Amino acid sequence: MEILVAVIAFAGALLAAIASVALVRRLREEPEGWLIAWTIAGPALCLSLAMIGLGYLVGFGVLTFKVLQITASMLAPLWLAIGLIQLLADKVPPKFLAWLFGIGYTIVALVIMVVDPLISEEMGKSVPSAAEHWAVIPAYLLTGLHVIAALIMLGTMVVAALRWRGGDEYDTDNLHAVLVIAPSGLALMGAMQFTVPAFFTVMLLIAAAAAIWYTVLRPLAPYEDDDEDDDDFVDQHEKRPVGGRREQRPVGPRPQEQPPPGHRPVPEPVPMAATEPPRQRRSGLGDLVAEYRANDQEVDYAARMSPPPPDAGPSTGYIMNGRHGGPAPQPEPRDHAMPGTGATYPGAELFAPRMPQTGPHPVVPPAPQTGPQQQTSGRPSPNIYGMLTVFTLIDGSGAAFDQLADATVEAVRRGEPDTLIYACHAVKSAPLQRIVYELYRDEVAYRDHQRQPHIERFINERQVMVLATNIIELNVNAAKVVPLPMAMF
Repeated sequence: MEILVAVIAFAGALLAAIASVALVRRLREEPEGWLIAWTIAGPALCLSLAMIGLGYLVGFGVLTFKVLQITASMLAPLWLAIGLIQLLADKVPPKFLAWLFGIGYTIVALVIMVVDPLISEEMGKSVPSAAEHWAVIPAYLLTGLHVIAALIMLGTMVVAALRWRGGDEYDTDNLHAVLVIAPSGLALMGAMQFTVPAFFTVMLLIAAAAAIWYTVLRPLAPYEDDDEDDDDFVDQHEKRPVGGRREQRPVGPRPQEQPPPGHRPVPEPVPMAATEPPRQRRSGLGDLVAEYRANDQEVDYAARMSPPPPDAGPSTGYIMNGRHGGPAPQPEPRDHAMPGTGATYPGAELFAPRMPQTGPHPVVPPAPQTGPQQQTSGRPSPNIYGMLTVFTLIDGSGAAFDQLADATVEAVRRGEPDTLIYACHAVKSAPLQRIVYELYRDEVAYRDHQRQPHIERFINERQVMVLATNIIELNVNAAKVVPLPMAMF
């Protein structure tokens, strides 16, 4: 039994360590007060589980007992409660008072628990009881902390429930978070305050760590937009993960903006059909992504990914963390050069007509034309193949995806002359979404692009970063392409 408890404790310590890393990654992208507080509680739970596993293997001592009590009985409950206050508080004074109390209590209790001698130092391979080893002052400090933390957790559950009754989706998310964190914190304090079998103590510590992990990383539940959302202007930044508070913004018709001189007005979007299924929660791409998430119909991805017939229009696809494309014929070699020069560049033939060559090579005269003389239309070649891919990233993987995408774009720029455009976009209103826009000379160039080693690496390494992928195949009807301005370093 002792070996089993030790193994479970070490496994729980690993789970808590993973949750702590996820917390830190989330905190780097979204520095919220509740994330900071729970980032203290997560490592504390990890260390306490490791101390239990070590104690059941070699026996408990003064060091392992004090570390276990400081982390599991003091730090974890206190900062779980402080995080709940930071989550629900709308004003600065409650948040400031919570920080002041948490930091002050942590420093005072930590000093006393470290320097105060124990009543008894005789311990075995079972979790030592706090009442049998702590002196009066540390025991009262822990008891008082547990009472205060329990009151905070019960109070936050009441506040979250009252807000949920007359609130919106943000209050629903906050209630969900409180109902996961608060009960696990109460159970943890009960296990540390009273005599509980070691197996249940370990499981309650693991449950508290899993509650933090789940609350921070869980995806938002989908919300249906109201009918009036099509006419009202709502800032996309208002949709935020758990704990995000709304800013008070005026909601009403979008103000009319005066276009600059010479600017052609953009036509109003066509209203959605009355028979269209209700849209799900808006993302940073608005109706574009919502259109593809609006129903759960089965899709034949094998047929969708196969090359379309010549008279077929653009196709779209939605896959979950997968790779698209398939085997195709070998690419045909080309050498595209600017007329009159030896410089080769992507897109040289996109808009310019073919010019006769000069020099030692024979000049092939153009085919004779009948009827009135024809002029070059200036439209893009009908063989151009385009694709728009929308990636929804796993929370916390934005920096790694951007680094991988930068390396891929650089490799495409150096080694793929038939890739006309390959650009990776970030979405300002949706930090977890990326858009890759691709334009190729033809489908043969696209298939050649898919076989490049850097693209294979991009597809394989992004699997752990991408939650879902939208694929939209494109035809180019009209275009203007100029070199992009580059940043100067």
